[in-house]
Amino acid sequence: MIKRVVHKNLVLLIVAVAQFIVVLDTSIVNVALPSIYKALSFASTSTLQWVVTAYTLAFGGFLLLGGRAADLYGRRKLFIGAVTAFSILSLLTGLAQTDTQIIVLRALQGLAAAFMSPAALSIVLTTFKEGKERTGALSIWGAVAAGGAAVGVLLGGVLTEYLDWRWNFFVNVPIGLGIAVAAYLYVPNSKADLDHNKLDLPGAVLVTAGLMALVYTFTKAPSYGWTDPLTLVLFAVSAALLAGFIVNEHLSKHALMPLGIFKIANVAAANVAQLPIMAAMFSMFFFVTLYVQQVLGYSPVMSGLSFLPITFVIGGISVLMQHVIGRIGYKKPLVVAPVLIAIGLFLLAHLSVGGSYWTDVFPGLIITAAGMGMTFITITIAATTGVPANESGLASGLLNTSQQVGGSLGLAILSGISASAAAAYIAAHHGAVNMAQAQVTGFSHALYVGVIFALLSSVVSAIFIREKKGEKIDPKAAMAVG
Repeated sequence: MIKRVVHKNLVLLIVAVAQFIVVLDTSIVNVALPSIYKALSFASTSTLQWVVTAYTLAFGGFLLLGGRAADLYGRRKLFIGAVTAFSILSLLTGLAQTDTQIIVLRALQGLAAAFMSPAALSIVLTTFKEGKERTGALSIWGAVAAGGAAVGVLLGGVLTEYLDWRWNFFVNVPIGLGIAVAAYLYVPNSKADLDHNKLDLPGAVLVTAGLMALVYTFTKAPSYGWTDPLTLVLFAVSAALLAGFIVNEHLSKHALMPLGIFKIANVAAANVAQLPIMAAMFSMFFFVTLYVQQVLGYSPVMSGLSFLPITFVIGGISVLMQHVIGRIGYKKPLVVAPVLIAIGLFLLAHLSVGGSYWTDVFPGLIITAAGMGMTFITITIAATTGVPANESGLASGLLNTSQQVGGSLGLAILSGISASAAAAYIAAHHGAVNMAQAQVTGFSHALYVGVIFALLSSVVSAIFIREKKGEKIDPKAAMAVG
């Protein structure tokens, strides 16, 4: 018995570290953005955001394909291949010499992550039985994922200042290759018991193209004009592609996203609730990082240290949630957590040019982090409870898709709002204005919209998340894993 539990914990450790570097790679680059901007001569900050968006968009766009491929072709096999590809692409990204190169390579990194992440979560879902074991494993999984975002900002600052921004990507190489070897040695192979091994490539192309068109439209709309004919055409194209995806899934014999999965309680609601949450949180990291470096004048390391409290708060809340969920279930935390995030973002929206970290940044960060710690674990449990083993890859791919698509769309939308607000401020002052003030005005407008996103998530959870009466999670679930 002990041997079996230890083996399961080792499997969890291997795939959790893989998920850690996937999430870390989304945030680690944030602190390095000003350095990358200068080193590779980016034309504007709106172009710079594609260093983040290219990764998250490719990640989100191909996650469904990655999740289904894991079910069909073997989770360990796909996981090892994806981790190896991710490591090689990280090396190449660190060697990029132009803005175009780094954006393209970041997209390819996201593509590799799209096969790596759902395979990892699917391994967790099939390794641990639903109930005590799985809840404990998912609590650890959620804590690791949430911590990756916060640790990434600190590590990014240290690497950027004391080595070079390129080390933000080089650091993945030894870790990734080590994970691949460990997975080969210790992770058992498994795949879904299905009567086919066909992938829905038309569906993958339609959903990825549709999402890319939508994010591109939100990125360009501020410069084109929101009601410009070209903007409207781009919106129409993205809508047509996404509608085509839904039709294809309805008609396809081997759909990438079988629509029947949404009949499982909370799958749809949990994923919809996650979209606006991630839209708000990705943007928070992006804008606050730019604020502390470009307005407060922090070095990369000081910028990273300024986010360190998030790590401790998320870690503490994640441990606490293992016991709280056992007593009150997962719906109540899913309603309360986004409200905490909204309060934190509201405080951050009051950034000022003459502000300071302790008055303008710290209070909002701490409250936002508390909401993040509550959200990651509960939403994962809500979105995966009741999912059969042969659709675990699909469910994990869907959950990760809503996370990355929400982040990509949110960053595109809020970056556009920030740019528009800054431009309007400059125009109102006829160009005779402090540019830092214009920049902060843009950040504030974007963060206020982030507040609305977070509150929307709370409303969705309150109305649509269903929890069976008396359905409780054992407060000692974490002990079942360790």
